[in-house]
Amino acid sequence: MPAARRLRSCIACILIAAVLFTAGTAYTQSAAFKDNIYDPGKLKPRDSDPTLKVGDTAPDFTLPSITRGPVSLHDYRGRKNVVISFVPAAWTPVCSDQWPGYNIAKNLFDRHDAILLGITVDNTPTLYAWTRQMSEKGLWFPVLSDFCPHGAVASKYGVLRTNGESERALFIIDKKGVIRYIDIHDINKRPRLEDLARALQNLQN
Repeated sequence: MPAARRLRSCIACILIAAVLFTAGTAYTQSAAFKDNIYDPGKLKPRDSDPTLKVGDTAPDFTLPSITRGPVSLHDYRGRKNVVISFVPAAWTPVCSDQWPGYNIAKNLFDRHDAILLGITVDNTPTLYAWTRQMSEKGLWFPVLSDFCPHGAVASKYGVLRTNGESERALFIIDKKGVIRYIDIHDINKRPRLEDLARALQNLQN
């Protein structure tokens, strides 16, 4: 491996480690509103039929956000890499830990010229109240409501569960609109930030 490439890889590893160290404290933020968190108990890890694969063109969509008006995937074509984070439901334990971690790890996304779009099937007032509890300043990334038509975008991406919630899933879409990474995760567990960091690093390869 050329020396310059080795150096870039080392720097990337150091930055990822720094992000993970900093983000580790984020997952305790839900303790501030833990009495309002609904615990659904153990759920079926996956409950959908995947319809997309790496290399496919990502389906376009437009959804209302809680603070910025409508947001469309095509808004970022040619401008930003896009990470889509589907989570099942507001006010639930794992979801309330996952997104604050991304709030702390904003520099990870900035480094890879990426925007994060958070999507759930909840309505916008519910999402607004929930995310304000996570952070007084809110979340840095757009939070989008896939409420009406219910779960339409989750269905396009093959992550709509039979109960009408979405899977816990991550998609990375490059600036050309091509899906480069898919993680349809065990709904009961938080996706590892280090896996997402590596996947974003791989966009440069």
